[in-house]
Amino acid sequence: MNIEFVKLMLHFVELFFTLYLIGYSTFLFLSVCMGTSILYRDMKIKKLKDKVNKNINIPISILVPAHNEEITVCDTIKSLLELDYNNYEIIIIDDGSTDNTAKNVIDCFGMSLVSKEIDNVLKTSEIKKVYETYDYKVNITLVIKENGGKADALNVGINFSSNPYFICMDADSFLQKDSLINIVRPILEDDLTVAVGGMVRVSNDLTFADGYPTSCNLPKNFLVAMQVLEYDRTFLGSRIMFDKFNGNLIISGAFGLFQKEMVIAAGGYDTDTMGEDMELVVKLHVFCRTNLIPYRIKYASDAICWSQAPSNLKDLTNQRRRWYLGLFQSMTKHHQLFLNYRYGLVSFISYLYFLIYELFSPFIELIGIIFMILSFFVKLINIKYMIFFYLLYALFGALLSVTSFFARIYVKNMKVSFIDSTKVLILCFLEITVLRLYLSVVRMFSFFKYKKRKNNWGEIKRYKIENS
Repeated sequence: MNIEFVKLMLHFVELFFTLYLIGYSTFLFLSVCMGTSILYRDMKIKKLKDKVNKNINIPISILVPAHNEEITVCDTIKSLLELDYNNYEIIIIDDGSTDNTAKNVIDCFGMSLVSKEIDNVLKTSEIKKVYETYDYKVNITLVIKENGGKADALNVGINFSSNPYFICMDADSFLQKDSLINIVRPILEDDLTVAVGGMVRVSNDLTFADGYPTSCNLPKNFLVAMQVLEYDRTFLGSRIMFDKFNGNLIISGAFGLFQKEMVIAAGGYDTDTMGEDMELVVKLHVFCRTNLIPYRIKYASDAICWSQAPSNLKDLTNQRRRWYLGLFQSMTKHHQLFLNYRYGLVSFISYLYFLIYELFSPFIELIGIIFMILSFFVKLINIKYMIFFYLLYALFGALLSVTSFFARIYVKNMKVSFIDSTKVLILCFLEITVLRLYLSVVRMFSFFKYKKRKNNWGEIKRYKIENS
Protein backbone atom coordinates (compact mmCIF):
# COMPACT_ATOMS: atom_id res chain seq x y z
CA MET A 1 0.00 0.00 0.00
CA ASN A 2 1.32 3.45 -0.97
CA ILE A 3 2.42 5.26 2.20
CA GLU A 4 1.40 8.65 0.78
CA PHE A 5 -2.09 7.34 0.11
CA VAL A 6 -2.29 6.04 3.68
CA LYS A 7 -1.19 9.42 5.03
CA LEU A 8 -3.80 11.17 2.91
CA MET A 9 -6.52 8.83 4.13
CA LEU A 10 -5.49 9.24 7.76
CA HIS A 11 -5.50 13.02 7.48
CA PHE A 12 -8.93 12.89 5.87
CA VAL A 13 -10.28 10.64 8.65
CA GLU A 14 -8.73 12.90 11.29
CA LEU A 15 -10.47 15.91 9.74
CA PHE A 16 -13.76 14.01 9.43
CA PHE A 17 -13.78 12.95 13.09
CA THR A 18 -12.85 16.42 14.25
CA LEU A 19 -15.81 17.89 12.35
CA TYR A 20 -18.06 15.00 13.43
CA LEU A 21 -17.39 15.50 17.14
CA ILE A 22 -17.52 19.28 16.86
CA GLY A 23 -20.88 19.03 15.09
CA TYR A 24 -22.30 16.64 17.68
CA SER A 25 -21.01 18.65 20.64
CA THR A 26 -22.23 21.93 19.17
CA PHE A 27 -25.69 20.50 18.58
CA LEU A 28 -25.88 19.23 22.17
CA PHE A 29 -24.62 22.55 23.50
CA LEU A 30 -27.23 24.55 21.58
CA SER A 31 -29.94 22.06 22.56
CA VAL A 32 -29.19 22.19 26.28
CA CYS A 33 -28.85 25.99 26.31
CA MET A 34 -32.09 26.44 24.41
CA GLY A 35 -33.82 23.75 26.48
CA THR A 36 -32.81 25.35 29.77
CA SER A 37 -33.95 28.85 28.78
CA ILE A 38 -37.23 27.62 27.30
CA LEU A 39 -37.94 25.41 30.30
CA TYR A 40 -37.43 28.30 32.70
CA ARG A 41 -39.61 30.62 30.62
CA ASP A 42 -42.37 28.03 30.26
CA MET A 43 -42.46 27.44 34.00
CA LYS A 44 -43.39 31.10 34.49
CA ILE A 45 -46.02 31.08 31.73
CA LYS A 46 -47.47 27.80 33.04
CA LYS A 47 -48.45 29.39 36.35
CA LEU A 48 -50.66 31.86 34.49
CA LYS A 49 -52.19 29.26 32.17
CA ASP A 50 -53.02 26.90 35.02
CA LYS A 51 -55.62 29.35 36.27
CA VAL A 52 -57.35 29.29 32.89
CA ASN A 53 -57.01 25.58 31.96
CA LYS A 54 -57.33 23.83 35.31
CA ASN A 55 -61.03 23.00 34.89
CA ILE A 56 -60.80 21.99 31.22
CA ASN A 57 -60.50 18.20 30.97
CA ILE A 58 -60.09 16.47 27.64
CA PRO A 59 -61.42 12.86 27.74
CA ILE A 60 -58.45 10.48 27.85
CA SER A 61 -58.00 6.70 27.83
CA ILE A 62 -54.84 5.55 29.64
CA LEU A 63 -53.50 2.35 28.06
CA VAL A 64 -51.21 0.21 30.21
CA PRO A 65 -49.81 -2.79 28.27
CA ALA A 66 -48.35 -5.38 30.63
CA HIS A 67 -46.43 -8.62 30.32
CA ASN A 68 -45.23 -10.34 33.50
CA GLU A 69 -45.57 -7.18 35.60
CA GLU A 70 -47.03 -8.73 38.77
CA ILE A 71 -44.65 -6.73 40.99
CA THR A 72 -45.51 -3.22 39.80
CA VAL A 73 -48.83 -3.24 37.93
CA CYS A 74 -51.13 -2.74 40.96
CA ASP A 75 -49.03 0.13 42.30
CA THR A 76 -49.09 1.73 38.85
CA ILE A 77 -52.89 1.56 38.71
CA LYS A 78 -53.21 2.96 42.24
CA SER A 79 -51.03 5.90 41.24
CA LEU A 80 -53.23 6.52 38.20
CA LEU A 81 -56.29 6.73 40.44
CA GLU A 82 -54.65 9.59 42.34
CA LEU A 83 -54.06 11.82 39.31
CA ASP A 84 -55.26 15.41 39.48
CA TYR A 85 -57.69 14.84 36.61
CA ASN A 86 -61.27 13.57 36.30
CA ASN A 87 -62.22 12.73 32.74
CA TYR A 88 -60.29 9.54 31.97
CA GLU A 89 -60.44 5.75 32.00
CA ILE A 90 -57.78 3.11 32.70
CA ILE A 91 -57.30 0.11 30.41
CA ILE A 92 -54.78 -2.58 31.34
CA ILE A 93 -53.88 -5.01 28.57
CA ASP A 94 -52.36 -8.28 29.81
CA ASP A 95 -50.39 -9.56 26.84
CA GLY A 96 -50.19 -13.28 27.58
CA SER A 97 -48.44 -12.97 30.94
CA THR A 98 -47.14 -16.20 32.47
CA ASP A 99 -47.08 -14.81 36.03
CA ASN A 100 -49.86 -13.42 38.26
CA THR A 101 -50.24 -10.05 36.53
CA ALA A 102 -53.93 -10.50 35.67
CA LYS A 103 -54.81 -12.24 38.95
CA ASN A 104 -53.20 -9.49 41.01
CA VAL A 105 -55.15 -6.79 39.18
CA ILE A 106 -58.45 -8.67 39.51
CA ASP A 107 -57.96 -9.35 43.22
CA CYS A 108 -56.56 -5.93 44.07
CA PHE A 109 -59.44 -3.99 42.49
CA GLY A 110 -62.29 -6.50 42.84
CA MET A 111 -62.93 -6.73 39.11
CA SER A 112 -65.77 -8.70 37.51
CA LEU A 113 -65.84 -10.71 34.27
CA VAL A 114 -67.90 -8.94 31.59
CA SER A 115 -69.00 -9.51 28.02
CA LYS A 116 -68.05 -6.51 25.95
CA GLU A 117 -68.42 -5.90 22.22
CA ILE A 118 -65.82 -3.67 20.60
CA ASP A 119 -65.19 -2.31 17.15
CA ASN A 120 -61.99 -4.02 15.94
CA VAL A 121 -60.77 -1.11 13.84
CA LEU A 122 -57.21 -2.40 14.27
CA LYS A 123 -56.42 -6.07 13.71
CA THR A 124 -55.03 -7.75 16.82
CA SER A 125 -54.40 -11.08 18.50
CA GLU A 126 -57.29 -12.95 20.10
CA ILE A 127 -59.00 -11.51 23.17
CA LYS A 128 -59.56 -14.11 25.91
CA LYS A 129 -61.36 -12.32 28.76
CA VAL A 130 -62.40 -8.84 29.81
CA TYR A 131 -62.84 -7.62 33.40
CA GLU A 132 -64.16 -4.28 34.64
CA THR A 133 -64.88 -2.34 37.81
CA TYR A 134 -66.80 0.88 38.43
CA ASP A 135 -66.01 1.09 42.14
CA TYR A 136 -63.31 3.72 41.85
CA LYS A 137 -62.82 7.29 40.75
CA VAL A 138 -62.74 6.22 37.09
CA ASN A 139 -63.60 3.07 35.16
CA ILE A 140 -60.90 0.35 35.14
CA THR A 141 -60.83 -2.32 32.41
CA LEU A 142 -58.58 -5.37 32.22
CA VAL A 143 -58.19 -7.09 28.85
CA ILE A 144 -56.53 -10.51 28.82
CA LYS A 145 -55.23 -11.50 25.39
CA GLU A 146 -52.89 -13.86 23.61
CA ASN A 147 -49.25 -12.82 23.55
CA GLY A 148 -48.65 -10.61 20.53
CA GLY A 149 -46.12 -8.02 21.71
CA LYS A 150 -46.39 -4.51 23.07
CA ALA A 151 -47.53 -2.93 19.79
CA ASP A 152 -50.33 -5.48 19.47
CA ALA A 153 -51.38 -4.88 23.08
CA LEU A 154 -51.55 -1.12 22.45
CA ASN A 155 -53.71 -1.69 19.37
CA VAL A 156 -56.07 -3.73 21.55
CA GLY A 157 -56.18 -0.85 24.01
CA ILE A 158 -57.07 1.56 21.18
CA ASN A 159 -59.91 -0.73 20.10
CA PHE A 160 -61.29 -0.81 23.65
CA SER A 161 -60.82 2.89 24.36
CA SER A 162 -63.89 5.13 24.40
CA ASN A 163 -62.23 8.56 24.35
CA PRO A 164 -60.82 10.68 21.49
CA TYR A 165 -57.31 10.76 23.01
CA PHE A 166 -55.24 8.01 24.55
CA ILE A 167 -52.07 7.81 26.60
CA CYS A 168 -49.64 4.92 26.33
CA MET A 169 -47.47 4.14 29.33
CA ASP A 170 -45.46 1.27 30.82
CA ALA A 171 -46.73 -0.93 33.64
CA ASP A 172 -43.68 -0.09 35.76
CA SER A 173 -44.12 3.66 35.43
CA PHE A 174 -45.54 6.30 37.76
CA LEU A 175 -47.28 9.41 36.44
CA GLN A 176 -46.74 12.52 38.49
CA LYS A 177 -50.00 13.85 39.93
CA ASP A 178 -50.18 16.85 37.56
CA SER A 179 -48.93 15.00 34.48
CA LEU A 180 -52.29 14.73 32.68
CA ILE A 181 -53.07 18.42 33.16
CA ASN A 182 -49.66 19.29 31.72
CA ILE A 183 -49.68 16.87 28.79
CA VAL A 184 -53.07 18.03 27.48
CA ARG A 185 -52.06 21.71 27.56
CA PRO A 186 -50.54 21.67 24.01
CA ILE A 187 -53.89 20.37 22.69
CA LEU A 188 -55.79 23.17 24.44
CA GLU A 189 -53.36 25.69 22.96
CA ASP A 190 -53.44 24.26 19.43
CA ASP A 191 -56.16 21.90 18.22
CA LEU A 192 -53.90 20.74 15.35
CA THR A 193 -51.83 18.79 17.89
CA VAL A 194 -52.06 15.05 17.20
CA ALA A 195 -49.41 13.81 19.64
CA VAL A 196 -47.61 15.04 22.76
CA GLY A 197 -44.56 13.50 24.40
CA GLY A 198 -43.91 13.77 28.10
CA MET A 199 -40.64 13.87 30.03
CA VAL A 200 -39.44 10.51 31.35
CA ARG A 201 -37.27 10.50 34.47
CA VAL A 202 -35.68 7.71 36.46
CA SER A 203 -37.61 6.56 39.55
CA ASN A 204 -35.09 4.10 41.03
CA ASP A 205 -34.49 4.67 44.78
CA LEU A 206 -37.01 7.52 44.95
CA THR A 207 -39.95 7.69 47.34
CA PHE A 208 -43.23 9.39 46.48
CA ALA A 209 -45.86 11.16 48.54
CA ASP A 210 -49.16 12.54 47.24
CA GLY A 211 -48.14 11.90 43.64
CA TYR A 212 -44.79 13.69 43.75
CA PRO A 213 -41.21 12.64 44.56
CA THR A 214 -40.11 13.58 48.05
CA SER A 215 -36.51 14.24 46.99
CA CYS A 216 -34.23 14.41 43.95
CA ASN A 217 -31.40 12.28 45.32
CA LEU A 218 -29.30 10.33 42.84
CA PRO A 219 -29.75 6.53 42.90
CA LYS A 220 -27.14 4.62 44.89
CA ASN A 221 -26.46 2.34 41.93
CA PHE A 222 -23.82 4.09 39.79
CA LEU A 223 -25.13 2.56 36.56
CA VAL A 224 -28.62 3.92 37.25
CA ALA A 225 -27.21 7.29 38.35
CA MET A 226 -25.41 7.66 35.03
CA GLN A 227 -28.69 6.97 33.24
CA VAL A 228 -30.26 9.82 35.23
CA LEU A 229 -27.69 12.18 33.72
CA GLU A 230 -28.25 10.69 30.27
CA TYR A 231 -32.04 11.08 30.51
CA ASP A 232 -31.82 14.67 31.75
CA ARG A 233 -29.52 15.66 28.88
CA THR A 234 -31.71 13.99 26.27
CA PHE A 235 -35.12 15.20 27.45
CA LEU A 236 -33.97 18.70 28.38
CA GLY A 237 -31.95 19.32 25.24
CA SER A 238 -32.73 17.84 21.85
CA ARG A 239 -36.45 17.22 22.34
CA ILE A 240 -37.16 20.80 23.35
CA MET A 241 -35.09 22.05 20.42
CA PHE A 242 -36.85 19.74 17.90
CA ASP A 243 -40.18 20.86 19.35
CA LYS A 244 -39.56 24.40 18.12
CA PHE A 245 -39.99 23.36 14.47
CA ASN A 246 -42.40 20.41 14.87
CA GLY A 247 -39.49 18.02 14.35
CA ASN A 248 -39.61 15.45 17.16
CA LEU A 249 -39.31 11.90 15.81
CA ILE A 250 -39.56 10.14 19.17
CA ILE A 251 -42.23 10.06 21.86
CA SER A 252 -41.18 7.65 24.58
CA GLY A 253 -43.33 4.55 24.93
CA ALA A 254 -43.34 5.21 28.66
CA PHE A 255 -45.49 8.34 28.32
CA GLY A 256 -47.16 9.78 25.25
CA LEU A 257 -50.56 11.28 24.34
CA PHE A 258 -52.12 10.65 20.91
CA GLN A 259 -55.23 11.60 18.99
CA LYS A 260 -56.95 8.26 18.44
CA GLU A 261 -58.60 9.12 15.11
CA MET A 262 -55.30 10.14 13.53
CA VAL A 263 -53.45 7.08 14.84
CA ILE A 264 -56.13 4.75 13.45
CA ALA A 265 -56.07 6.57 10.09
CA ALA A 266 -52.27 6.07 9.97
CA GLY A 267 -52.65 2.33 10.68
CA GLY A 268 -52.02 2.10 14.43
CA TYR A 269 -48.91 0.64 16.01
CA ASP A 270 -46.70 -1.47 13.75
CA THR A 271 -46.41 -5.00 15.18
CA ASP A 272 -43.41 -5.81 12.97
CA THR A 273 -41.00 -3.37 14.62
CA MET A 274 -39.17 -3.45 17.94
CA GLY A 275 -39.44 0.33 18.34
CA GLU A 276 -43.19 0.77 18.01
CA ASP A 277 -43.11 4.13 19.83
CA MET A 278 -40.70 5.83 17.44
CA GLU A 279 -42.20 4.13 14.39
CA LEU A 280 -45.65 5.52 15.19
CA VAL A 281 -44.36 9.10 15.53
CA VAL A 282 -42.36 8.91 12.29
CA LYS A 283 -45.40 7.38 10.59
CA LEU A 284 -47.61 10.25 11.77
CA HIS A 285 -45.16 12.75 10.28
CA VAL A 286 -45.19 10.91 6.95
CA PHE A 287 -48.96 10.33 6.94
CA CYS A 288 -49.91 13.93 7.71
CA ARG A 289 -47.42 15.52 5.32
CA THR A 290 -48.19 13.08 2.50
CA ASN A 291 -51.92 13.78 2.84
CA LEU A 292 -51.39 17.53 3.37
CA ILE A 293 -52.98 17.42 6.83
CA PRO A 294 -52.00 20.32 9.14
CA TYR A 295 -50.64 18.87 12.37
CA ARG A 296 -48.40 19.40 15.37
CA ILE A 297 -46.36 16.88 17.37
CA LYS A 298 -45.42 18.54 20.63
CA TYR A 299 -43.26 17.93 23.67
CA ALA A 300 -44.46 18.83 27.18
CA SER A 301 -41.39 19.08 29.40
CA ASP A 302 -43.50 19.58 32.54
CA ALA A 303 -45.57 16.41 32.01
CA ILE A 304 -43.45 13.97 33.99
CA CYS A 305 -43.46 10.20 34.07
CA TRP A 306 -41.21 8.35 36.51
CA SER A 307 -39.94 5.05 35.12
CA GLN A 308 -37.57 2.35 36.32
CA ALA A 309 -34.20 2.20 34.58
CA PRO A 310 -32.16 -1.02 34.24
CA SER A 311 -30.06 -1.57 37.36
CA ASN A 312 -27.62 -4.10 35.92
CA LEU A 313 -25.49 -4.29 32.80
CA LYS A 314 -27.36 -7.23 31.27
CA ASP A 315 -30.75 -5.49 31.38
CA LEU A 316 -29.27 -2.22 30.11
CA THR A 317 -27.56 -4.04 27.23
CA ASN A 318 -30.78 -5.74 26.18
CA GLN A 319 -32.73 -2.50 26.46
CA ARG A 320 -30.32 -0.50 24.32
CA ARG A 321 -30.08 -3.28 21.75
CA ARG A 322 -33.88 -3.15 21.34
CA TRP A 323 -33.84 0.64 21.13
CA TYR A 324 -31.18 0.62 18.43
CA LEU A 325 -32.90 -2.05 16.36
CA GLY A 326 -36.17 -0.14 16.69
CA LEU A 327 -34.39 2.99 15.45
CA PHE A 328 -32.98 1.07 12.50
CA GLN A 329 -36.38 -0.38 11.57
CA SER A 330 -38.18 2.96 11.86
CA MET A 331 -35.64 4.87 9.77
CA THR A 332 -35.33 2.26 7.05
CA LYS A 333 -39.08 1.74 6.81
CA HIS A 334 -39.63 5.49 6.34
CA HIS A 335 -36.52 6.17 4.27
CA GLN A 336 -38.48 8.59 2.07
CA LEU A 337 -37.79 11.20 4.75
CA PHE A 338 -34.13 11.36 3.72
CA LEU A 339 -33.36 14.79 2.20
CA ASN A 340 -36.89 15.14 0.85
CA TYR A 341 -38.15 18.73 0.52
CA ARG A 342 -41.76 17.54 0.96
CA TYR A 343 -41.05 16.88 4.63
CA GLY A 344 -39.27 20.15 5.37
CA LEU A 345 -37.08 20.45 8.47
CA VAL A 346 -38.21 17.01 9.67
CA SER A 347 -36.20 15.65 6.75
CA PHE A 348 -33.23 18.04 6.68
CA ILE A 349 -32.64 18.31 10.43
CA SER A 350 -34.45 15.64 12.46
CA TYR A 351 -34.04 12.64 10.17
CA LEU A 352 -30.49 13.64 9.24
CA TYR A 353 -29.53 14.05 12.91
CA PHE A 354 -30.84 10.61 13.88
CA LEU A 355 -29.21 9.09 10.80
CA ILE A 356 -25.73 10.49 11.43
CA TYR A 357 -25.51 10.82 15.21
CA GLU A 358 -27.71 7.91 16.29
CA LEU A 359 -27.97 5.21 13.61
CA PHE A 360 -24.53 5.51 12.00
CA SER A 361 -22.59 6.63 15.08
CA PRO A 362 -21.48 3.13 16.26
CA PHE A 363 -20.03 2.34 12.84
CA ILE A 364 -18.42 5.76 12.50
CA GLU A 365 -16.79 5.25 15.88
CA LEU A 366 -15.64 1.75 14.88
CA ILE A 367 -14.01 3.11 11.73
CA GLY A 368 -12.33 5.78 13.84
CA ILE A 369 -10.85 3.13 16.16
CA ILE A 370 -9.58 1.08 13.19
CA PHE A 371 -7.89 4.09 11.62
CA MET A 372 -6.42 5.10 14.97
CA ILE A 373 -4.84 1.64 15.31
CA LEU A 374 -3.62 1.82 11.70
CA SER A 375 -2.12 5.24 12.37
CA PHE A 376 -0.27 3.85 15.36
CA PHE A 377 1.34 1.06 13.32
CA VAL A 378 2.47 3.37 10.53
CA LYS A 379 3.64 5.90 13.15
CA LEU A 380 1.45 8.70 11.90
CA ILE A 381 -0.71 9.17 14.95
CA ASN A 382 -0.39 12.34 16.98
CA ILE A 383 -0.93 10.88 20.43
CA LYS A 384 -0.86 14.22 22.24
CA TYR A 385 -3.43 15.67 19.85
CA MET A 386 -5.63 12.59 20.14
CA ILE A 387 -5.61 12.61 23.95
CA PHE A 388 -6.15 16.36 24.12
CA PHE A 389 -9.06 16.28 21.69
CA TYR A 390 -10.75 13.34 23.39
CA LEU A 391 -10.39 14.91 26.84
CA LEU A 392 -11.78 18.16 25.48
CA TYR A 393 -14.74 16.28 24.00
CA ALA A 394 -15.27 14.42 27.30
CA LEU A 395 -15.09 17.66 29.28
CA PHE A 396 -17.57 19.32 26.96
CA GLY A 397 -20.00 16.40 27.18
CA ALA A 398 -19.64 16.24 30.96
CA LEU A 399 -20.35 19.97 31.21
CA LEU A 400 -23.58 19.49 29.27
CA SER A 401 -24.65 16.65 31.58
CA VAL A 402 -23.95 18.75 34.68
CA THR A 403 -25.81 21.71 33.18
CA SER A 404 -28.84 19.56 32.35
CA PHE A 405 -28.95 18.00 35.81
CA PHE A 406 -28.71 21.23 37.75
CA ALA A 407 -31.03 23.06 35.35
CA ARG A 408 -33.95 20.78 36.11
CA ILE A 409 -33.16 21.11 39.83
CA TYR A 410 -33.19 24.90 39.50
CA VAL A 411 -36.43 25.26 37.54
CA LYS A 412 -38.21 22.89 39.93
CA ASN A 413 -36.88 24.68 43.01
CA MET A 414 -35.48 21.40 44.31
CA LYS A 415 -32.47 20.99 46.55
CA VAL A 416 -29.54 18.67 45.95
CA SER A 417 -27.12 17.49 48.61
CA PHE A 418 -23.39 18.14 48.58
CA ILE A 419 -22.76 14.38 48.21
CA ASP A 420 -24.99 14.18 45.14
CA SER A 421 -23.38 17.28 43.66
CA THR A 422 -19.99 15.60 44.01
CA LYS A 423 -21.33 12.34 42.53
CA VAL A 424 -22.68 14.23 39.52
CA LEU A 425 -19.29 15.81 38.81
CA ILE A 426 -17.61 12.38 38.90
CA LEU A 427 -20.26 10.35 37.12
CA CYS A 428 -20.70 12.83 34.26
CA PHE A 429 -17.19 11.94 33.04
CA LEU A 430 -17.80 8.21 33.41
CA GLU A 431 -21.14 8.49 31.58
CA ILE A 432 -19.76 10.37 28.57
CA THR A 433 -16.63 8.21 28.27
CA VAL A 434 -17.09 4.70 29.69
CA LEU A 435 -20.87 4.21 29.45
CA ARG A 436 -21.24 5.91 26.07
CA LEU A 437 -18.35 3.85 24.64
CA TYR A 438 -19.85 0.62 25.99
CA LEU A 439 -23.30 1.41 24.59
CA SER A 440 -21.74 2.21 21.22
CA VAL A 441 -20.22 -1.27 21.17
CA VAL A 442 -23.60 -2.77 22.17
CA ARG A 443 -25.36 -1.00 19.32
CA MET A 444 -22.58 -1.90 16.91
CA PHE A 445 -23.08 -5.62 17.49
CA SER A 446 -26.88 -5.53 17.85
CA PHE A 447 -27.47 -7.03 14.42
CA PHE A 448 -25.32 -10.07 15.10
CA LYS A 449 -27.59 -11.23 17.92
CA TYR A 450 -30.80 -9.97 16.39
CA LYS A 451 -33.72 -12.40 16.18
CA LYS A 452 -37.01 -11.19 14.84
CA ARG A 453 -39.32 -11.83 17.77
CA LYS A 454 -42.36 -9.59 17.63
CA ASN A 455 -43.58 -10.83 21.01
CA ASN A 456 -40.35 -9.98 22.84
CA TRP A 457 -41.01 -7.46 25.63
CA GLY A 458 -37.43 -7.17 26.84
CA GLU A 459 -38.14 -7.58 30.53
CA ILE A 460 -35.93 -6.01 33.19
CA LYS A 461 -35.80 -6.57 36.92
CA ARG A 462 -38.61 -4.63 38.63
CA TYR A 463 -38.89 -3.05 42.07
CA LYS A 464 -41.94 -1.88 43.99
CA ILE A 465 -42.65 1.83 44.02
CA GLU A 466 -42.03 3.34 47.46
CA ASN A 467 -44.81 5.62 48.72
CA SER A 468 -44.49 7.43 52.02
